[in-house]
Amino acid sequence: MQHIYHHTFANGFTLLAERMDHVRSAAFYFLVPAGCIHDPPEYRGIASVLSDLMMRGAGPRDNRELSTALDNLGVDHSESVGGLHMRFWGATLARNLSRALDLHADVLRRPRLPEEEVEAVKALALQDLLGLEDEPAQRLFIELRERHYPPPLGQDSRGTEEGIEALNLKALRSHYRRLIRPRGTILSVAGNINWEALRDQVDRLFGDWESGEEPVIRPGTAPGAGKYGHVQKETTQTQIGLAYESVPFGHPDYYNALGAVNVLDGGMSARLFTEVREKHGLCYSISASYQTYKDRASILCYAGTTNDRAQRTLELTLRELTRLKDGIEPDEIERVRVGLKSSLIKQEESTTARAGTLASDWYYLGRVRSFDEIQSALNALTPESIVAHLQRHTPGNFTIVTLGPESLQMPGERPA
Repeated sequence: MQHIYHHTFANGFTLLAERMDHVRSAAFYFLVPAGCIHDPPEYRGIASVLSDLMMRGAGPRDNRELSTALDNLGVDHSESVGGLHMRFWGATLARNLSRALDLHADVLRRPRLPEEEVEAVKALALQDLLGLEDEPAQRLFIELRERHYPPPLGQDSRGTEEGIEALNLKALRSHYRRLIRPRGTILSVAGNINWEALRDQVDRLFGDWESGEEPVIRPGTAPGAGKYGHVQKETTQTQIGLAYESVPFGHPDYYNALGAVNVLDGGMSARLFTEVREKHGLCYSISASYQTYKDRASILCYAGTTNDRAQRTLELTLRELTRLKDGIEPDEIERVRVGLKSSLIKQEESTTARAGTLASDWYYLGRVRSFDEIQSALNALTPESIVAHLQRHTPGNFTIVTLGPESLQMPGERPA
């Protein structure tokens, strides 16, 4: 039996918790609506720099003292920035959870944002950005998302070299004051916890935080930079990225969409791996994944291959995507169902995974799904239900980006 708890404070700060009696640890996950879609054009990358700087001293502790305090509690922690949210999470022994939350309350509410650390944080951000030259697949996906999504949804959290170099302490502090607010922020906790004690502590730590307004971004309806693109790079390999629309998390067809992408990519017997890589030996890597926002979602596909096989790889990948609606075998659905249920069971045993899922469910659905609900939805998947979904939402209108020495012939184009 699941023990799920919820409380939203008057300032809009939401606390979620799941008691897991069989573990001795606890994990926490802060989801703050301060993602990179809020980065101003002149400061692209500011959210990532700010999240790092916030961890470099908070409350009464400087950078070293904060790091030592977390280490002394055995807190495995990190921070990151996505399109929609800034995220801070950690895991530790259940008995140390209270003190770990005390420290992170300082990080969120009283970060020092030390001026002497700004240049070092900027230097690390620039190194991360420059490292993309050695990560062609990552660079490809940045271009793919920018072309596929309407701005600012396609922005990458790493920002731009110009944006990071332009950053200063005044801009960072202004960004913090504008975006790091309780309204819309979610704290989820999973593990061996006492709900009443946790709620009282979070009330003490965050209940008097001045609410402010939750920042709102309304993406345009226009697409990104264009449907087809090529990134010129002299390499012996060609990277291929494709994106097409799907249904968002929470849509009645969501589980069928998830089933469809797992037919394409769910192990060595998945469609893309079998048909494009194994049967034809065209690429060394191929994959498909699902990405969602509240009001839209996409399937993102990737293939890495040699230059001489790139055109054929693109053509066969497109063929597999478009013919999926023509039929799916029962054994494919059974493989998908087993894989998704296995992931669900492993998630049940991980406090970190559960904390992340609690926050994600609440953000997208305004509730937390039970294991029984998910199991029931997975059991209901059939070849017919997924095919019907694909016929209603047929893969097409592809955004395609390539990276390599030569561009490829795109669908509908005449051969050169």
